[in-house]
Amino acid sequence: MGEDNDPNQPVAAAEDVTPPADSSVARAPVARSRGGVFALLIALVALVLAGFALWRVVALERGRGDTESALREEMNRRIEDLARGVEQRKRDFETMRARLADADTVNKSVREELLALGERSRHLEDAVANLAEQRLTGRDALALNEAEFLLQLAQERLNLFHDAQAALAAYRLADSALAAAEDPVFSGVRQTIAAEMQALEAARPLETNATLAALDRIRANLTTLPPRREKTAAASEPVSRLQTLLQQFVRISTDQVVETSRDLDLTRALAAIDLRAAQAALLARDPDAYSAALARVRTALETAFDADAQPVKDDLAEIDRLASAPLAPALPELGSALSELRNLRATRALSRPRAVTQAGDGAG
Repeated sequence: MGEDNDPNQPVAAAEDVTPPADSSVARAPVARSRGGVFALLIALVALVLAGFALWRVVALERGRGDTESALREEMNRRIEDLARGVEQRKRDFETMRARLADADTVNKSVREELLALGERSRHLEDAVANLAEQRLTGRDALALNEAEFLLQLAQERLNLFHDAQAALAAYRLADSALAAAEDPVFSGVRQTIAAEMQALEAARPLETNATLAALDRIRANLTTLPPRREKTAAASEPVSRLQTLLQQFVRISTDQVVETSRDLDLTRALAAIDLRAAQAALLARDPDAYSAALARVRTALETAFDADAQPVKDDLAEIDRLASAPLAPALPELGSALSELRNLRATRALSRPRAVTQAGDGAG
């Protein structure tokens, strides 16, 4: 439309002023005018589309720019966060490195202290082992001394007093003393001691203390024993028929206490003296004197006291039991265990300086 009113186009003005010579000539400009308008419309549409496309492109570019800016800012922020995290990790790593260095230093010092402590422990163990060996040696020596003394005591007790019970008790103590020793060499001595103990037990000797206590108990009962009573026959008198009739229903008898040939107090004193003699014979291991003293006591009890009374019966039974027991049976000969123990101790004493010399050579 602007193009039709443009004064700079004379051709169009001439066409408007001058009428067409014929219809064909007039149609050509109209066709050209319509084609130009159509082209102009197409160009306008293309321009609009191009503007719209340009606007869309600009909008897309602007949105893309904003998005890229946002992404860039987000990436920058993340990079900054990562940078801060890396810095923090670096600081933590440096801290850990410092701690590891400190730990290595501490470990080295601890290792050195452990090595020193191990060395001290070895020295301490050696010292304790030496002390233990000395203690065991001293304890063994004390146990061996005690066992030797007890074995010698048992042998002398049996030889002098024939006291097998005391010898047996001493042998038991000697066996306990040897059991406390740590050296197994002395186990053979314990076997010998056990064999001699069996021999002493097989002899079945009379127990001195129990026998002395029984004799003391009999002597204490002498003052309480009832005297002997005897029945006296009535004088022979003629018996009447009335007495004969009464004797069928009632019998009257009288008991009269008759004293023995010796006085009762004197009998008790003599019996007590005989019991003392039996005790002395028991301690002296004199079987003849012991049996004779018990026989005298039994005779005194039978003649002076009531044999039907229970206390008298008990004392007589006790005297019979004591008299029947062997006072001094055939006792075994002791001394094998003592000789074996002394030989082992002598052998050990001879080998000890040699061991000490070898230890000194090894240390040198």
